[in-house]
Amino acid sequence: MLLCGILPPATASAEAIHLKNGRTIWADHVREAGSRLEYDLGDNTYAIPKSLVDHIDNAVAPPPSSATAAAVADLPPIQPVADVKNSAVLEDNIIRSGHIDDDALAALDQAHNPETAAAGYFIAGKHEFEHGDLPKARTYLDTALRYNGQDPTILNYYAAVLIKTGKANEAVHYAEEAVRGAPNSPDALTVLGYAQFAADRSQDAIRTWKKSLALRPDSNVQQYLAKAEREASTESRFSEHESNHFTLRYEGDQTSDGFREQLVENLESDYNDLVRELGISPHDSIPVVLYTREAFFDVTQAPSWSGAVFDGKLRIPVQGLTSVTPDLARVLKHELAHAFINQLSAGRCPQWLNEGIAQAVEPKMLSGGSRLAELYHAQREIPLNQLEGNFMRFSGLEANLAYDESLAAAQYIIDSYGMSDMQRILEQLGHGASTEVALRTVIHSDYGQLEGELARYLNSKYGSWS
Repeated sequence: MLLCGILPPATASAEAIHLKNGRTIWADHVREAGSRLEYDLGDNTYAIPKSLVDHIDNAVAPPPSSATAAAVADLPPIQPVADVKNSAVLEDNIIRSGHIDDDALAALDQAHNPETAAAGYFIAGKHEFEHGDLPKARTYLDTALRYNGQDPTILNYYAAVLIKTGKANEAVHYAEEAVRGAPNSPDALTVLGYAQFAADRSQDAIRTWKKSLALRPDSNVQQYLAKAEREASTESRFSEHESNHFTLRYEGDQTSDGFREQLVENLESDYNDLVRELGISPHDSIPVVLYTREAFFDVTQAPSWSGAVFDGKLRIPVQGLTSVTPDLARVLKHELAHAFINQLSAGRCPQWLNEGIAQAVEPKMLSGGSRLAELYHAQREIPLNQLEGNFMRFSGLEANLAYDESLAAAQYIIDSYGMSDMQRILEQLGHGASTEVALRTVIHSDYGQLEGELARYLNSKYGSWS
């Protein structure tokens, strides 16, 4: 279970699409497109069949629930705000019609003015960072640093890119350099704290975030600080063991040496399997923390139906276990898969796809196939585009349905197109594409088409309708 999501404004004017299954989609704009309705949410456009819709009206979108807000805090909104010298003047030359003008950057290379060239490449890197193409952002920011390796703002953005692409240990160095150059910058301190926390240096992150908050209050930083303090308090007496790809942390009297060795062996085997299945491997050592049940829920603040959490660390409740059971083995591989998916998609994978892939590689079989086929036949499923955000807001019954739909969708894509195309979808997401654009690019299906294909797939396997 991976925590991720994006918060909308607290209240906003919107159009409410009321579905026949009782759910409501809040959209910025809605329009008809043949047999479908298209609607906009921020920069993304989605589509659903008209047959799913009961009616549409104008309303005020409700504020997010406290459960959603708490879960969203687990994906830090790393977004530095400062600019470098000359960047405002250069921006119109570098960004044209929403795209980078590489000829303009080449002209800066030829001008032999390092400060101006650094500003130009910073503009390009910041633009790609803000539009989600982290590989391009890193390339431009890397060039900016070659022209001016001491600028705190460039260093700060570069560190933010590294954090979001799973290179936290590397990010710490650049974030520390940014703080040295701008010791009173709350942005620099905030990013350093995120880098330290992602690199499993919670005590350092606590100190850094406290300095940041003293300079500028920030609710997201405050929530992350509270989580780090809960973790530090719970794990203050934990022991630690390192293997090739993992750092295992545990309370000494809760697990035996043999159990821990068996657990690490399973994780290392799962790691090798996932490298073969997904074609990549995480850059840094992956922290794994073993908890009592009470400590797990205290640290993670997860809902009662949760069995484990991946939030950059594998957090596993193991109270009462003396060996790796088949159920625990599946949990370990599921949570580990999120680390791979996160890296391949640069942290931009929608929750349904993330959870679907993680279940598929456990491997898990769909247990409620007939029920799900009936729901899709009756058009009473949860639309997949409503499962892009975190599942933590759901009740236990809703979560079960969300996970079943996620597994069915992922399994359909894998069965129909292969794991290589699943990898390509994740790569498209990692280069800044929206979910629907990534789907259309790789499997030529938007959300509406995918829903229809999935309904037919479920009917062919589990249904009895002609």
